[in-house]
Amino acid sequence: MPKNTICLWYDKDAETAAKFYTETFPDSRITAVHRAPSDYPSGKAGDVLTVAFTVAGIPCLGINGGPMFRHSEAFSFQIATDDQQETDRYWNAIVDNGGQESQCGWCKDKWGISLQITPRALTEAIAAGGDEAKRAFQAMMTMRKINIAAIQTARRG
Repeated sequence: MPKNTICLWYDKDAETAAKFYTETFPDSRITAVHRAPSDYPSGKAGDVLTVAFTVAGIPCLGINGGPMFRHSEAFSFQIATDDQQETDRYWNAIVDNGGQESQCGWCKDKWGISLQITPRALTEAIAAGGDEAKRAFQAMMTMRKINIAAIQTARRG
């Protein structure tokens, strides 16, 4: 087990969520599934308690803790993309699997986890500073899924 792991709380779908992430993002895998050794107040022996998995190289532990706590945008995965095809693939995988669109490259999966699908072209445009960063930023503010061609056009003025 890694020294530092992100723990994500799920109602009862930690294993399903982990499978989705591993099928969607490279450098992702399930490393362990731990089941309850006996019955407990909210479940039965054999129910999945935790799932150890990696999302895009980040170690995570999904816990089936019940419906008491919900995810918020205060936590998100930021996934850097190299081109529009990769941006579209991740965005569509999340949104078309019961997720929802938000603004500025943010979307939420069906379990309530927020993701930022962020093209490197956007990050580079904003890092450039000055007027080109301002134009790229203003273009981004009008978008849901990031359109790289529109960001590059805005950056050039």
